[in-house]
Amino acid sequence: MKALTANRLIDGEVVFWRKGEWIERFADAELFDDPAVAEAAEAHGKNQPTVVVDVYLIDLVDADGIPTPVSYRERLRALGPTNPRQHGKQAEGGKVIAALAQASGAARSTGRVNLIKR
Repeated sequence: MKALTANRLIDGEVVFWRKGEWIERFADAELFDDPAVAEAAEAHGKNQPTVVVDVYLIDLVDADGIPTPVSYRERLRALGPTNPRQHGKQAEGGKVIAALAQASGAARSTGRVNLIKR
């Protein structure tokens, strides 16, 4: 399973793809099981250079029934700043935020590795 992420150009905010638009909350991101559909969404996202930068797919794993990024880096990006939990996206709380905060592992998402290689 994968999700598509980028940074919004105007303010640097981490954003996620959902049905043709960029949103701020990972919990609302569109999840892709079909690699072809995921790659098509990635291509569409990359065709928006005046909206977002560094568009790439991230790998997800099931964490107690909630899709969670495999890589530590992507979990941090989804949670927001690494300051106290009453700030940023993590202040919203909820099941997805709790799952992101509790997930473990430090693998890299293949999409990020591909971005680094180019």
